[in-house]
Amino acid sequence: MRIVSLLPAATDIVAELGLAADLVGRTHECDWPPEAVAGVPVVTAADFSADDMTSREISDAVGGASHSGSSLYALDAQALGALAPEVVLTQDLCEVCAVSYGSVSRAVRVLEADTKVLSLEPRTLGDVLDCLVTVGTLLGVPERAERRREELRARLTKVERLTAGRPRPRVVAIEWLDPLWPAGHWVPEQITCAGGSPLLAAPGEHTRPMEWSAVRAARPDVLLVLPCGFSPERTLRERGLLTELPGWDALPAVRGDAVWVLDGPAYFNRPGPRVVRGAEVLAHVLHSVEAGAPVTAGEAIRLSAAGTARSGT
Repeated sequence: MRIVSLLPAATDIVAELGLAADLVGRTHECDWPPEAVAGVPVVTAADFSADDMTSREISDAVGGASHSGSSLYALDAQALGALAPEVVLTQDLCEVCAVSYGSVSRAVRVLEADTKVLSLEPRTLGDVLDCLVTVGTLLGVPERAERRREELRARLTKVERLTAGRPRPRVVAIEWLDPLWPAGHWVPEQITCAGGSPLLAAPGEHTRPMEWSAVRAARPDVLLVLPCGFSPERTLRERGLLTELPGWDALPAVRGDAVWVLDGPAYFNRPGPRVVRGAEVLAHVLHSVEAGAPVTAGEAIRLSAAGTARSGT
């Protein structure tokens, strides 16, 4: 089956189902697993170079607080048509972070092939795992998808078991630095699963920007910094957006040496199978528990009160 994935999380799902060899097209941000996607043609491009922009400039470019402006993705409809896909995987959850369902539908309508378009719209951790079965059923591997979903659920259950009965730290997760934006959707559930109490966002919630005063008032024991689309290294370039804010030194998380820079795109921003690894990383961060493979230096980085970064493993 000829598959085009227009969502990095969907590419993760296809690979999880053992169908990466069927991918004939992807986005420029589909980077996992690297060995499987390296040779797959790219059918999107960024409208601007986010690497050269600050968080505020990126936010302004995509419509600011409303996220109602430009997407970071531009679809090459001609390239898409040349690939003659049988299935196109897309989303309708965020107009900024991926090609919108409407754009894909318009592009597919002009194709002569009978192309199926599947839009994924997960908002909770359960939804994310259910997407495996939704995609697997469409791609003809429902039993495999069910099995993988149950294996991932078992890993989450292990995280819950290993962190049960421990003190539950109060946790704020930040999904964007300027403006400050709390992480919603499935992230609060990842925190809860790993033995924490999420603040400032509810499970499944599509959040909005917040004032720094809200973080100060929440007085989190742990602060997670996992900006959407930013690698830990990219996040550290803008650490001053946090460490120079008034009252930074007074936060319990800062005083307790519990500010963590995490890999947002890998484990928290994208609604794919690797959110389970995100919960395992959080078990290490919150309780020094190894619920899966040992957490590596690149997966969890401590940020000191002065902004010094060091491995948290």
